[in-house]
This record gives sequence, structure tokens and C-alpha cells, in this order.
Amino acid sequence: MIEAALEAGRAANRIYQGEFAVHTKEDDSPVTAADHAAEQIILRHLARCAPQVTVVAEEQCAAGNVPVVGAEFFLVDPLDGTREFVQRRGEFTVNIALIREAAPALGVVYAPVTGQLFAGDVAAGHATRATLAPDHSADPALHPIRVRALPAAGLTAVASRSHRSPETDAYLSHYAIAELVAVGSSLKFCLVAAGEADLYPRLGPTMEWDTAAGHAVLAAAGGQVIGPDARPLRYGKPQFRNSWFVASGAFLPHAFAA
Repeated sequence: MIEAALEAGRAANRIYQGEFAVHTKEDDSPVTAADHAAEQIILRHLARCAPQVTVVAEEQCAAGNVPVVGAEFFLVDPLDGTREFVQRRGEFTVNIALIREAAPALGVVYAPVTGQLFAGDVAAGHATRATLAPDHSADPALHPIRVRALPAAGLTAVASRSHRSPETDAYLSHYAIAELVAVGSSLKFCLVAAGEADLYPRLGPTMEWDTAAGHAVLAAAGGQVIGPDARPLRYGKPQFRNSWFVASGAFLPHAFAA
């Protein structure tokens, strides 16, 4: 999964560094050649390494190729944060997750512009981080990460750069927030997992491929992602849609209704 994410990230970054067209999908979200190129690379890697496991990939689903899944399947977002990509903010990621029994088991998140690579093995409770440029030639040196203890000075919260809402601000008002950081893509999960933030509320709908890889990294680092039923966010739902959720580090978040 790491190898697939790195190669897909290289392809996406090459397109990012040049000129590219932006198209609009039926749901009004943007898509570029980088989304498609990265997805094809990931699909090729997963077909070689785990041909028996179903893959749910964003662009394939957008084209109407929505598979039926069982107890184990991959969720792939080849370019999470396409709006950040289009606006050249650099905060886009390649996301790959393995789901087992409706929960994230393994996850990889790679941000090619900054070279930040995050990986999580939930069963082992092992989350790691590395910095690896897209033109790397060596294997990444992975360093363990863990959620941090709650800071006495107040929490650091992360919020979506493109999807922040009044509901998010209302939710955060229930906490002592010392700092609020706006970040794109699945990097929000990863900042909490790495002990650089404590809380990430998303009080709007997402798709499962948006969240699964970051969820895996955070869970492996000792955090959690709680849904509307005050239980861990589950996967394999109808049409692979999430409702709202709250991700947190070393504490269980309030499950206020959105």
C-alpha cells in the first residue's frame, strides 16, 4: 500500500507541477487527470498484491462502477483534496485503506508536495510517519507517532479548509480551544495522530474513501473517530456515504448532534 501511494503521488505531483484541465463530476466536485492517473496506478498495485480483495475507488464509483463488498475490501481516494490541488495549495493526499469487518485495519496517507507519509496498522497499534519527496530513490525511514496527552493550555483543533461550517464552530465552542488550524484533505486526521492537534470535527457529509485511510492512521496512533451513534465510524454503508463524525486524540469527544 505504501509503494502504491508513493507511485501514485509521483504521478499526481508531475501533473500538479504543470498545466492541467479541471472537469466537474455529477456531484459538482472537481476532477483532474491526476485523480485518474493516480487511481489507475493504485488499482494496478492492489490487483497484483491482493487480487482477491474488492477495491472501492472514487473515480470508478463516479463512473458507475460501484462494487458489492464483503467483510474485507479496499477504499481508495487517489487524490483527496482536489480543491486544494486545483488551487495549488499543496494539501492534497493519496489515500488507501483496507477495511475488515466494517472497521479500518490498515491505512496509508501520502502528501506528495510536502513528502509527508503516514501509515497505520490498527490491530498492531502501530502508526508511523516519514518524509519522502516524490522523486525519492530509497525506502522511507518510518518513525512511530502517537496521539498526545491533552495540553493544559487548551486543545488544538483542525478544520477543513474548504468545508468549514457554522456547525463546526458551534461544536468547537464546547471546548477550550487554544488554536484552530485550517488544513485540507486527510492531513487533519494525521495531525491528530502525530500529536500536533487534538480534535477534528466534520459536521457535514463525506464519502468513506475520504476518511478511511486517515481513520486507520489515527486509530493505530491511539485516537478514535466517532459517528452520530457515539460509536466508532463504520464502513461499507449504503453508497459508501458517511454522515458527520468527530475525530480525536487522547480523549473521547462529545457526540453532539450536527
